[in-house]
Amino acid sequence: MREIKLTLPMTEEQVRLLKVGDMVLLSGVMFTGRDAVHKHLFEGKSIPVDISGSAIYHCGPVVVKAENGEWSVRAAGPTTSTREEPYQATVIEKYGIRAVIGKGGMGSKTLTACKDFGCVYLHAVGGAAQVLAETVKKVRGVSMLEEFGSPEAIWELEVVDFPALVTIDAHGNSLHAEIAASSEQRLAEVLGPKK
Repeated sequence: MREIKLTLPMTEEQVRLLKVGDMVLLSGVMFTGRDAVHKHLFEGKSIPVDISGSAIYHCGPVVVKAENGEWSVRAAGPTTSTREEPYQATVIEKYGIRAVIGKGGMGSKTLTACKDFGCVYLHAVGGAAQVLAETVKKVRGVSMLEEFGSPEAIWELEVVDFPALVTIDAHGNSLHAEIAASSEQRLAEVLGPKK
């Protein structure tokens, strides 16, 4: 396993150097986006931030506003990514994102978009919301808060060494697909021939 430090925003060339199994430590600015944001983008509606070259994180962070008006992130764990499968390929193509972060993997449409447009899917560790929140050094802003509410809003997070594993690369490889195929084969072996 390679450990690679990357700074957001990223270029397509940087993304295409990554391979399934690489451990990455992301620094720079990433954006959260869940169901409402993905549907909004899929429908071609605008957002007030430029996400091109960056990462969209399937996350509804727990945030607290201090007396001075600044936000702080208390928990930032990934949410299940497959819910965004109907939208993700279009969002990758139209908005030029270079990384999608979440948990559980994504399907064939996203896999194809990653290959065609130079994007990767990064698996973040579920159950480590507080640990991941420690990598968020600053909340640079929030968009669509009134429209979508806190968990569904676009949070602009400045992170340092956010850890994630490449499980879909920009070459058409998917660790999720490999594990599914291997599991199906093993299950068939255990169950034996159909009678």
